[in-house]
Amino acid sequence: MAKKLYVGNLSYNTTEDALRNLFAGFGSVASAKIIFDRDTGNSKGFGFIEMSTDEEASAAIAGTNGREFEGRQLRVNEAMDKPRRDRGSGGYGNSW
Repeated sequence: MAKKLYVGNLSYNTTEDALRNLFAGFGSVASAKIIFDRDTGNSKGFGFIEMSTDEEASAAIAGTNGREFEGRQLRVNEAMDKPRRDRGSGGYGNSW
């Protein structure tokens, strides 16, 4: 089963291909995604990698966390699930 990793402290110039290539040395990369600001289109300096197996993910964390990549020291760990937002509170249509 695929394991999602958080990759922080990326250079703002890092591409998804460069990120994928870095992690490919540790196994099969199912996906690579850098997060961009929706207003400016600039990188937010972090992204996510999905490795094909738990073993590959563990090897990738051990091999890249703290490693310098494109002039920045990476922070790599297992991604946490995004907290759910309650879209039912606030805004229009609420009855007081």
